[in-house]
Amino acid sequence: MVAVILLNITIVFLGTFDELSVHAGLFRVVELVTVVVFCIEYVLRIWTADLLYPKESPLKARLKFLRSFDGIVDLLTILPFFFLSGFIVFRMLRVVRIFHLFRVNAHYDSFHVITTVLVEKKNQIISSVFIIIVLMLASSLGIYSAEHEAQPQVFSNAFSGIWWSVSTLLTVGYGDIYPITVIGRIMAICIAFLGVGVVAIPTGIISAGFVEQYTKNQHSDERFHDITEVGEILVDRKSGFSGMYVADIIEKYNIRILVILRGELTVVPIDNVKIKMNDILIVKSEKIVKKQK
Repeated sequence: MVAVILLNITIVFLGTFDELSVHAGLFRVVELVTVVVFCIEYVLRIWTADLLYPKESPLKARLKFLRSFDGIVDLLTILPFFFLSGFIVFRMLRVVRIFHLFRVNAHYDSFHVITTVLVEKKNQIISSVFIIIVLMLASSLGIYSAEHEAQPQVFSNAFSGIWWSVSTLLTVGYGDIYPITVIGRIMAICIAFLGVGVVAIPTGIISAGFVEQYTKNQHSDERFHDITEVGEILVDRKSGFSGMYVADIIEKYNIRILVILRGELTVVPIDNVKIKMNDILIVKSEKIVKKQK
C-alpha cells in the first residue's frame, strides 16, 4: 500500500508537466490501477471495521470508520478520479491524496510521539493561535487607520490589511502591500518584532511537549511480557492498551494492574475501567502474585 500511495502521488505530480503530456495515456492507466487498489482497500476496511473497533457493534464500527480521519481521506482520494471532469472542487480534492503519506510515517514511533504531543498540548496551541488572530486583527485595523488616506486603493477597509498583517507577523513580508507613511512604517516595525514572539509561543509549547513525552518514554517500561516485579507502562499507540478495559488487559497479558495514574488523578483499576492514552499503569506480573499467594 505504501508503494501504491507513492506511485499514485508521483503520477499526479508528473501529470502537471506539459513536457510529459505525451505520456498522459500511460499516466491515466497507472492512476486507474492505483485507484482500483484504493477502492478495494476502502471496501475491505469497511468490511473489517468491527475488528478495528471491537467494542462497537458491526454497524456502529463501520459508521465510526467512515467518520474517522482515515475513512474520510480514503473516500476523498477515490472521488476525484471519477468526477475529475466535473466541478472544480473534485479536481482540488486530488490534494487529499497527499495525506495518504501519513500512513508511511505512521509505522514509526517518532510519528506517534508527534501526534501525542499535539493532542496533549492542543489547548495551549489553540490559545496561541487565538493570540495570533487577535494580533492579526489589531494590526490590520491599525495599518488601515495609518495608511488609508495615503493608499485608499490598497487599504480600502479594515479587512484589506489582513494579508499584510499575516505576512508581516509570520514572515518578513512579501512586498506587494507595504506602508508608505512614517506612522505606518513605525507600526510595521513593531508588528514585525511582535511576530518573532508570536511564532515563538507555539514553537516553545510544542518543543516542551516533545521533551516531556521523550522523558516519559525513557522512564516507562514497555517490556510488560518480562515483568518480574512492580513496573510501570506508559500507554501510547505502540503499547496497544488505549481503549482496552482493565479486565481485558489482565486476561490477555497475564499481568495485574495495581493502580492507574491519569494526569494528576489516581484511578482504581476495577474491571470496567477503560484505559486512555498517556495513562501510566503500575503493574505486576500475575505469576509473581500467584507465587506469593
